Amino acid sequence: MQSILSVLLRPRLLSTLQGIKPGKKKGNRWRIFIFIFIGAVFWLGAFIIFFRILNYFQSVEGFGDILALRLLSMIVITFFTLLLFSNIINSLSHLYLSRDLSLLHSLPVPAKDIFISRWLVSAFDSSWMVILFSFPVFLSYGMIYQAGAGFYLLSIAGMVFLCLIAAAISSILVMLGAVILPAGKIRSLFIVLGVALAILLVLVLRIIRPEQLVNPQTFASVVIYLNSLQALDAAYLPTTWISDVVSAALKGDWKFSLFSIALSASFAFSLIFINESIAKASYFRGFSRAQTTAKRLFYPVTLGNYNWDALLNFLSPAAKAFAVKEIKTFFRDSTQWPQLFLICALIVIYLYNFSVLPLEKSPVNMIYLQNVFSFLNMGLAAFVLSAIAARFVFPAVSMESEAFWIIKAAPVSIKTFLWIKFFLYYIPLLLVSEILIIVSNILLGVTPFIMALSIITIFCLVPAIVAMAIGLGARYPDFKSENPAMAATSFGGLLFMLCSFALIAAVIIIEAGPVYYTFMADVHGRNLSLMHVVRLIASFSLALLLCVFAVFYPMRVGEKHLSKT
Repeated sequence: MQSILSVLLRPRLLSTLQGIKPGKKKGNRWRIFIFIFIGAVFWLGAFIIFFRILNYFQSVEGFGDILALRLLSMIVITFFTLLLFSNIINSLSHLYLSRDLSLLHSLPVPAKDIFISRWLVSAFDSSWMVILFSFPVFLSYGMIYQAGAGFYLLSIAGMVFLCLIAAAISSILVMLGAVILPAGKIRSLFIVLGVALAILLVLVLRIIRPEQLVNPQTFASVVIYLNSLQALDAAYLPTTWISDVVSAALKGDWKFSLFSIALSASFAFSLIFINESIAKASYFRGFSRAQTTAKRLFYPVTLGNYNWDALLNFLSPAAKAFAVKEIKTFFRDSTQWPQLFLICALIVIYLYNFSVLPLEKSPVNMIYLQNVFSFLNMGLAAFVLSAIAARFVFPAVSMESEAFWIIKAAPVSIKTFLWIKFFLYYIPLLLVSEILIIVSNILLGVTPFIMALSIITIFCLVPAIVAMAIGLGARYPDFKSENPAMAATSFGGLLFMLCSFALIAAVIIIEAGPVYYTFMADVHGRNLSLMHVVRLIASFSLALLLCVFAVFYPMRVGEKHLSKT
């Protein structure tokens, strides 16, 4: 069994080693350097943030340790939720949807060994980043509480077992779903799991009630708030065991810490044994059912004798054919659109957070806070837009996969092909962004000037971000990937996020000064001087030029690259 596993895992190991080798090209060296640099920046930033938070907690007499341990519990729960979501997606992909599975199952190898090898790869892909970015959290705790080496070893071991538990639970759910669902509906599992996880995320957020921490009236009764979180520390939850491992090690209670780690390890190994037993009985049957043709969940909407594609009649026949193909491909791919459920849940949470801000109880004048939050909200909404674009828009070109030769042979230019993709994503993202910014501004109760500024700024940023996603996605396509959506985590996806954040930051900084003077003049009933009017026009013109440049230049770069492909 051991030799079979090593043979099955060897291709993945070799491809990973080959991918991290610098190679002869200078571009590869720069990519590795940029990845390491950005990872180090995020790692250092997380450490500084947690260190300062914990240092502040220590200054709160009587409640410092309670707050620090409660924060630790929230972090572990957050990690576990992320691990569950990531593992479910990766398990479904690695166990049932990978293209090389047909070859593996045709080999004289037991299905159980194939399952174990794919499960290990799925667990690693889902967990390595969470483990890596948990290091600064535990390092900050260790430095604040002056913990020894034993604390760090137990913390890392606890995270490993947490990852194994999440991976095991996720694969059990996926295997049971593959058996229960009718043939051809395995991909529909994404819908069920997406909705369930979105609801779980909302429930966890409501149990934690983070808005209580910024409410001056309830902060005085912080003990009541902390006691309300006891529901998250039930003795039967794995997250409680991991939190106990870390907190007991911080206090020097090694016996309880070792007991908790042993409890976590025994549960993890028990789940792995259950996984292996279920896989032996049902994995191959579920895989066989997953190979049937997927059935459509929803059918096209028709109004009398008219279909929805009649709305695209203003396009040329070739351009309309491409547009219809893009829309149908998106909604037929059940690995794509069901994730909209989770995005909708996150947007609801985003807006809810604005509705519970106790601005009227702040010692600062409410009108200043309302408009400052609104101005910063423009950047935050644009960051949300960038994240959505990275997930859905950037991989749009790579989604053509190995059939890209059909695009090259079609009577439509690459330029038209890219602009069709641009407009198909631009319109819905513009609607989402404008709704997000308008509703949040209404909840904040901002002035008409800030409301108009926010709407216009987002209106200019949306096409720039979408064009950068399409253009850079065309410059760094991945037509050979099993899952083109993973292109968002590639070097090109990282470059897009950096460029997008840089553009958003530049626009916000350019507008900040003139907007402040205009806002203060409006509040105090003063007229703007000629110099301030000139600065206002110049700053908005520069921001507009940046957005226009971000629309056309990346599209041109992507067009040139695809033309040479």
